[in-house]
Amino acid sequence: MPSSGRLLSLQSRGRARPARVALIRAPSVVARFALTLNATPPLSVAYLAAALDAAGHHVQVVDAVGEALDQFHPAFRDDLVYNGLTVDEISERLEPDTELVGISCLFSHEWPVICDLVQRIRQRFPEAVIVCGGEHATAAPEFSLRGAPALDACALGEGEETVVELADAVATKAPLSTVPGLCVRAADGSFVRTAPRARLRELDEIPLPRWDLTPLEAYLDAGYSFGVDRGRTVPILATRGCPYQCTFCSSPQMWTTRYYMRDPQRTVDEIEHYVDRYDARNIDFYDLTAIIKRDWILDFCRELQRRHLPITFQLPSGTRTEAIDREVAEHLYAAGCRNVSYAPESGSARTLELTKKKVKLERMLESMQASVEAGLNVKANILIGFPHERPEDLRATLRFILEMARVGVHDASVWTFAPYPGSELFESLSRAGRIAELDEDYFADLLSYSNLLGAVSYSEHLSAAKLERVRVAWQVAFYAASYLTHPSRPLRSIVNLIASRYESRMEMSLANLLRRLRHDRVVRRTAVRAAATGSTQA
Repeated sequence: MPSSGRLLSLQSRGRARPARVALIRAPSVVARFALTLNATPPLSVAYLAAALDAAGHHVQVVDAVGEALDQFHPAFRDDLVYNGLTVDEISERLEPDTELVGISCLFSHEWPVICDLVQRIRQRFPEAVIVCGGEHATAAPEFSLRGAPALDACALGEGEETVVELADAVATKAPLSTVPGLCVRAADGSFVRTAPRARLRELDEIPLPRWDLTPLEAYLDAGYSFGVDRGRTVPILATRGCPYQCTFCSSPQMWTTRYYMRDPQRTVDEIEHYVDRYDARNIDFYDLTAIIKRDWILDFCRELQRRHLPITFQLPSGTRTEAIDREVAEHLYAAGCRNVSYAPESGSARTLELTKKKVKLERMLESMQASVEAGLNVKANILIGFPHERPEDLRATLRFILEMARVGVHDASVWTFAPYPGSELFESLSRAGRIAELDEDYFADLLSYSNLLGAVSYSEHLSAAKLERVRVAWQVAFYAASYLTHPSRPLRSIVNLIASRYESRMEMSLANLLRRLRHDRVVRRTAVRAAATGSTQA
């Protein structure tokens, strides 16, 4: 795939030599008892590496998760663990002549470990330029620069052009203030935002992710992915951005509300490349909102069928329903789609209105039923505990959850609301004094949404204890109703778990939790033995 004309044009600025760049994906942070899938290939880093390579720079990728998939160690709070390399191990893997270090921070709960990582890298590379990018850096750049004094800049928004211009600036020793799309630390200690950068519109001109620079095979061999393990899985993006403005989402800060789609044929070209190069058997779409245009998805499905590729694909992120009717659902299944996630978020019309979640619940149920009847495995995401919510909103959501079970939805996740930096609700809670300080407890609490043993409430009408009880009760209610109306499902799930052959996200989540708990026990036993040995020797 050719490089973007805008990216290529950066090579003509008189750069005398390539810069030596290291891109880092930090270890993941996960609650000990969370039903989440944390080990996924680093798509954003692979895209940035491709842009740098296309512009002629030397690039090294250190994926802390992929290079230590089975390594877990204590995190900044007792109820959390890190998955991946330690901060010292990451620093030691960087090439000694590294000039520019780019660290990806997609999720704010990773910020404490990234602070430690920035400090460790600065100790080893006192002259290197260290930059952080991703959704957290975009949402809270001044906070990030203030909290990590060794950090030189935060990259705002889409990163392909910014990272190339950063590398050019390092190679020519130009000031970072000349690079658009940054928040930089000025000489007087203040923070300055450089000129804004326009979104990339021609997505098909962006270089393909450089998976060969990442430990992709480790994920493929171990069956890790964002969706369900259906064989060797490579992630892909068919679109960028989201045109909606949900108040609990930070996407508008990162991407604006502009939504761009790739050409369906070029998207299938990339899939075919992964089948040929990596023997891919499944594709996960990481799009924020994968299906909006009905014609696009039909054209994509027809093109995929025309080529007869031995592939399945999934939409695990939580898509909208407007474009999925019976015809589209049947085309999706015929083309190889096996798993779809919906994002209703709530069954309360009042909550949907106040959070600007523009969905029609009746239409969504029709779409879910059409997907189930077409043969798709369907999951739904529910959020409770929004600041305005009252008990009657929760009761409305319960009714909707039971309706989802009735129409055949296979899985439902009931999470609790967490205010992410960059979201409209975060800003309003901050102004109201409901979020006092962005400390380690705040970042750890962002993971409470999926933690089975804890909840945090930002609602004046619902306590944390109430939300914790409701979350468990609503989850149990969904599966009880689902299994009563579809009695073959529990036995099938048990068989799948025993055989390590998964069809649903819940089966994958349970397997992932059990794997993490096994590793956690090993780590704790090793620590106890080491402590006992040290005591004996003393």
